[in-house]
Amino acid sequence: MTTAAPAFIRRTDSPLGRIELQSDGTSITSLAIENEGSLPCDDLPEKTAPVLDTAVSQLAEYFSGTRTDFDVPVAVAGTEFQKTIWAELARLPFGAVVSYGFLGSATGRAGAGRAVGGAVGANPVPIIVPCHRVLAANGRITGFSAGEGIATKAWLLDHEGIAHR
Repeated sequence: MTTAAPAFIRRTDSPLGRIELQSDGTSITSLAIENEGSLPCDDLPEKTAPVLDTAVSQLAEYFSGTRTDFDVPVAVAGTEFQKTIWAELARLPFGAVVSYGFLGSATGRAGAGRAVGGAVGANPVPIIVPCHRVLAANGRITGFSAGEGIATKAWLLDHEGIAHR
């Protein structure tokens, strides 16, 4: 299956490596953190849009420590269950943490830990929708699908002053 090229794309540097943002022109549709020196659309030229410029500015403020939340519009594709999990994540304030079990309970799927973990890991806009704020019930990092994985998640948690193991 071939994926259509994003309508708009912009890259920026960050303490985590390069970040690639995609947009439909109105909303952010994807955020990727560099992994092993590459981004998903490295072969495509940048074509920016005002929403991408705003997102890049807000990310720079977040990384500098002057921003604790994002207010750029986000439009993500996923199942209804995934969208419910991502909406719950979007409500998490800076420096707060939840467990996978809490997310399951909060979304009416208390016994669906694996499905919750899958939805968290499939988040197409990490950082903006803060999936890094989800830990195991014992405070342990169990994984992270963006950037360099657990090291990226640990950096984000440390940046927000969130204790973890």
